Amino acid sequence: MPGRENKFDCVTPILNVSDMQQSLRYYRDVLGFSVAWEWGEPTGFACVKRGNVELFFCHQGQGVGSCWLSIFVADIDELHKEYLASGAIIRQPPTNFPWGVREMNIEDPDGHRLRIGSESNAESDNQALVE
Repeated sequence: MPGRENKFDCVTPILNVSDMQQSLRYYRDVLGFSVAWEWGEPTGFACVKRGNVELFFCHQGQGVGSCWLSIFVADIDELHKEYLASGAIIRQPPTNFPWGVREMNIEDPDGHRLRIGSESNAESDNQALVE
């Protein structure tokens, strides 16, 4: 089938934000991302980055409502300690799920959720994912 030979390299979600500077501060100061770039005056579009993960922010433009993202890290428990100390909005601490991931659930000021986890062989904690 034509076109199937094109390899997809990455995906960068675009999150709609109600207050660009508040979102940039939260992701930088609380979640440990760096601000990669900002566009417009005032800033209407921006990018934050941590490791190989990039997120775009659009101020009251692209995207609607909140969305959920899944991000994988090497050590979720270390990240949890970091986020406890920085004041992140933690909706669910690291939990072992039956699908083989130990993950925590973080919320940002606009209600976007980050399901951040590490692979795990541990037995499930028999907890439901916090919605």
